[in-house]
Amino acid sequence: MSQYYTTADHFSIVPAVMLALFGCAILLFDAGIPFVGPIFPDPRQRKWLLIFVAIAEAFVGYGLATQQIWLTSNAPADLTGFGGSVTVDGFGIFFNWIFLVAALVVSAVSYKYLEIAGEHHGEYYGLILLAHCGMYFLATGTDLVTLFIGLELMALCFYVMVGFLRTDKRSNEAAMKYLLLGAFSTGFLVYGFSLLYGISGSTKLADIADAVSRRPAWDPVVFLALTTTSVGLLFKISAAPFHMWAPDAYEGAPTTVTAYLSVASKAASIAFLLRIFLGPLKDARAMWEPLLIAVALLTLTVGNLAAINQTNIKRLLAYSSISHAGYMLLGLIAGNDTGIKGVAVYVMVYTFMNLGAFLVVVAMRRQGIIGEDLDDFAGLAHRHPTYAYLMLIFLLSLAGIPPTAGFLGKYYIFLALIQTQHYALAVVATLYVAVAIYYYFKIVHSMFIREETEKAPLASSFGLQLALGVTAVLTLAIGIYPEPFLNLANNSTSLLR
Repeated sequence: MSQYYTTADHFSIVPAVMLALFGCAILLFDAGIPFVGPIFPDPRQRKWLLIFVAIAEAFVGYGLATQQIWLTSNAPADLTGFGGSVTVDGFGIFFNWIFLVAALVVSAVSYKYLEIAGEHHGEYYGLILLAHCGMYFLATGTDLVTLFIGLELMALCFYVMVGFLRTDKRSNEAAMKYLLLGAFSTGFLVYGFSLLYGISGSTKLADIADAVSRRPAWDPVVFLALTTTSVGLLFKISAAPFHMWAPDAYEGAPTTVTAYLSVASKAASIAFLLRIFLGPLKDARAMWEPLLIAVALLTLTVGNLAAINQTNIKRLLAYSSISHAGYMLLGLIAGNDTGIKGVAVYVMVYTFMNLGAFLVVVAMRRQGIIGEDLDDFAGLAHRHPTYAYLMLIFLLSLAGIPPTAGFLGKYYIFLALIQTQHYALAVVATLYVAVAIYYYFKIVHSMFIREETEKAPLASSFGLQLALGVTAVLTLAIGIYPEPFLNLANNSTSLLR
């Protein structure tokens, strides 16, 4: 038996197995299996227990990830399981920490929001953990089949979560659009994967990289595989012109789901994209670099210009998220050590600052008031100065203004572009920072300058206050004292570089 299932196989997937088991247990628990009713007769008790289970699982996952670090740091090579289909390296562990933080924060703040929305169901927390399970394989997968299974598990969970507000037409419409467009993009991705398999006769990324390196320059089959695979990958990170799902999905989904989707799904998709472009397609750089330059410029243009006229905060942050995908692509285009490290740093800081911004929008949701429009933020500094100043910190970071963490992310991207002599890209990206400052400060103007129009108290809970505090502190801490975070990002991407 040991020759078929080794210790390395076990440790390479144990966090994902735990996520799946906890997720399924939550689904069964909330369904009301016989012993649950007598023990927890109050439905509210059961909901609190589900939150506790979800958060406890996050800490279990953290402990297992720490154990994996110990294993990989004390071994001569990375922990590889199932014949090279899963590789637990610094890159995978780094991104899984990001997923853990996102899942933990969203689980902690969801109770109050879902109670107000009237859609507090246990399967919500199960879907969070199952989506996280899919993300685990996107970060650690080194086989096309493993990566595809992880991607689809994550995507299916998000399709359901976006439409979680079953009586809200916006939520239903957003889920339908996301599902149809997601299925369409997956078709392109699978076709590209099939071509990569045909080129190499293997689904292992290392074998595909070797086969591609032996093909002639601008080989038509490699080019077709590259373009079709890119469509699927660029859709997942909401890069233009494959971004059309993001504004509708972000606006229609519950705000807590929007927060999770905007950071965890994007981080997982960026990890997936880096595995493919710096693995199987690394020797086809001459083909994909011009393609990514065009996509990055279009993404920055669409994201920033479309955000200017938005009055719905969630749509504004959706277009902002699109523009941030453009900056992450610029780091990959630069392709040097600074650029790849810059992408990791950018993903890390984006997680905290974007989560924080959406958490403030979560706080604006109260009984009878959606709280997503720019007018809802009018006079917030006079009513609830704490929320206003927290939102200011997150917006300054999203704009890339020091000493916040967002400045650090943009600094490394711009530095990488200058080092690789992509001067025109650096200039254009810098100009779009000015555009971003304009539309972010529309929110600041509304909060601090306009007169208050709504005096109803904001929603609050211990989980929300704790999550806002953690994201705000990290957004400032990474900008003020970046050294340990830079070392973490640098170590995580060393093998890819």
